[in-house]
Amino acid sequence: MSRVIAVVPTYNEADNLPLLVPQILAQDPRLEVLVVDDDSPDGTGKIAEQLRAEHGRVHVLHRRAKEGLGRAYRHGLRHALDLGADFVVQMDADFSHPPASLRDLLREVEDHDVVLGSRYLNGITVVNWPIERILISYFGNMYSRAVTRLPITDTTGGFRCIRSSLLERIDFEKIRSDGYAFQIEMNYRFMKHRARIKEIPFFFLDRTRGESKLTFRIGLEALWIVWWLRVADRLGRI
Repeated sequence: MSRVIAVVPTYNEADNLPLLVPQILAQDPRLEVLVVDDDSPDGTGKIAEQLRAEHGRVHVLHRRAKEGLGRAYRHGLRHALDLGADFVVQMDADFSHPPASLRDLLREVEDHDVVLGSRYLNGITVVNWPIERILISYFGNMYSRAVTRLPITDTTGGFRCIRSSLLERIDFEKIRSDGYAFQIEMNYRFMKHRARIKEIPFFFLDRTRGESKLTFRIGLEALWIVWWLRVADRLGRI
């Protein structure tokens, strides 16, 4: 049986994590969870350890400080591969990526290298966002696609399932981007390595517990990273 590890970065997700992990594990017997905690002051790391003791399919990676989503994912993806994952899932800890949609990802990845959850494949499937945030995200994705020529609708989305062989090919540990920019660069590397990409729609639900980690710096990085990718690609650095 193939091994699937869902990498879930956390920072102050004590309210969400004990609800999320059992729901992930319930979707498929192949699924395991790797919590990557950035020394959350609210005790998320301790809760992760309790979940590891209660469930046989939970792993925990403790990091010493909050260093950003990109670094957390690089460390988490590497650890998942070292654990022997055949497929790796990326998903958020705040329920914006619904655990029930994992079944769709796992079904489609059997015939593809990477399956991406999209908020914009069939219209706009975002729930509880203010209209201004939806517009920023939607037109930001249009801008990103125009510059990078990525053939996908949701370039900044972070809900995906990836074959481990593809992760090894794209040299993901060389990615230095963070936040939305990390997701864009991952997608660009998928395209660069001619991955078999499949997008599927899902309903993105805004968090109801905890606080958003989105900052102005994260949004600004996503604006310039698309141009850096084009230049770096032409220079043979990707």
